[in-house]
Amino acid sequence: MQFSFLRKLVLLVAVVSVVGVTTTKAQEKFEENWESLSKVDEQPEWFRDAKFGIYAHWGPVSNAFVGADAKTHYAGWHGMKMYEDGKKVPTKNGKATTNFVHHKKKYGDPKRHGYTEIIEEFKPTGFNAKEWADLFAESGAKFAGPVAMHHDNFAMWDAKSTRWNSMNYGGIDPSAALKKEIEAKGMKFMGSFHHAFTWKYFAPAHKYGGVNPKDYDLYTNPHSLESDTPDADFYEQWWAKLKEFIDVYQPDVIWFDWWLENMTEECRQKFLAYYYNKGIEWNKDVVVCYKETTFPEETAIKDYERGRPNQPKEQVWLTDTSPGQWFYRPGAKFKTPNELVDILVDIVAKNGSMLLNVPPNPDGSIPEEMAYLLREMGGWLKINGEAIFKTRPWTVFGEGPTRLPEGGHKIEKLKIEYKNSDIRYTKKSDKEFYAIVMDKPEGETILKTLSTDIGVLNSNIVNIELLGSDEKISWERDSRGLVIKAPKSVPSQYAHAYKITLEGYTENNIGGAVETHVD
Repeated sequence: MQFSFLRKLVLLVAVVSVVGVTTTKAQEKFEENWESLSKVDEQPEWFRDAKFGIYAHWGPVSNAFVGADAKTHYAGWHGMKMYEDGKKVPTKNGKATTNFVHHKKKYGDPKRHGYTEIIEEFKPTGFNAKEWADLFAESGAKFAGPVAMHHDNFAMWDAKSTRWNSMNYGGIDPSAALKKEIEAKGMKFMGSFHHAFTWKYFAPAHKYGGVNPKDYDLYTNPHSLESDTPDADFYEQWWAKLKEFIDVYQPDVIWFDWWLENMTEECRQKFLAYYYNKGIEWNKDVVVCYKETTFPEETAIKDYERGRPNQPKEQVWLTDTSPGQWFYRPGAKFKTPNELVDILVDIVAKNGSMLLNVPPNPDGSIPEEMAYLLREMGGWLKINGEAIFKTRPWTVFGEGPTRLPEGGHKIEKLKIEYKNSDIRYTKKSDKEFYAIVMDKPEGETILKTLSTDIGVLNSNIVNIELLGSDEKISWERDSRGLVIKAPKSVPSQYAHAYKITLEGYTENNIGGAVETHVD
């Protein structure tokens, strides 16, 4: 029997696989079951190295907030809350929601002036993909992209799978434009999908009444508020939109918001198998991020909304967070650069990455307050990025008095102010690691974890330097810990990273030995 070269190669690979050599990803195909999908490398090296990404909550709903009460108006939930008047649609307190009152005042009764009117007034005149990408790159982000579809079922691309898209209403394809510019800057491209919740999001619209049957492709088919079981049409349309985005834009990352865990296992398995097999076809490692219990942990990367664990995790994880509201809001207040830097440092020390939201103005321009935050983060990362990018957790993630009381979702509502006695550790290798001081060092910084009495570090320190500074650093190590004298000046305004270089592992130098280096 004649064998082609290719068939011989396949047989050889099969033999090598049997004797214990790992086959490459390109030699496998994933099936639509958890056993097969658990064999994926769900945390590829590029993602473990990246640490920092950006996405943007922007769409027709952004314009609905103009003129609203900034303190009480629900942001991206307007398409749901605008139909809750406290009478036809029950609310927690039995009163009309602010969204309903605002919508009725601005547009009219939702029965005659529905969410479609918000879509029709979408005017993205300030959107500039190159400006977005330039700013994202300046911030230090390694992957970025749009919220491709939020709860409102509106596609932020030139969709053929739905008429409710940014080309038909707005005349632009932000996904195509951003992909081109983001990848030109050397970043990976991502898209996020929130449309699993659309089934619940537009249920109040059907309860309130006035939805035109011709618009069911936006609002979904009529169903009750209590219905947690989408119909066949919903599943078909949910998948068509997701598949189209994958096929057309070939994203490196797909991020999911909640409620997908309430849909069938079959649809989740179908997606993962399809996307991971597409990654094989494209010859690149793709990443899926999820919330709640959408996927088993061994098949994708878990995300914590505005939160993080209080201890390191063995598997890589992600935080999605925003410096202010998720969508544009008049008079919105933003976190400070110092807060964002500290959150990023704490995340990375615990084996996580940050996905930071940018809420553009209704016209698609980026608010100057947000641009300032991104530039400040970028400036800090230019100096200290060595201690962040391509690092891994050290033996101990940190020390100091300021800790999260508990980990999980939405713990950022707790006001946490890190001090210069709070330290976070990362490492590049067994001979190089970093101690990041979370505020300006003053006097002596004592790294108690590195006490010669504890034995966490059984190697000699040969050099300590402050990233971004040429000043010689004075230090000594004894039973108190590693004692570093504060430099005369610091190179940045926020956290400060000391690079610690080791000689290599020695037998054991604990028990009172002292290392000294004073210049």
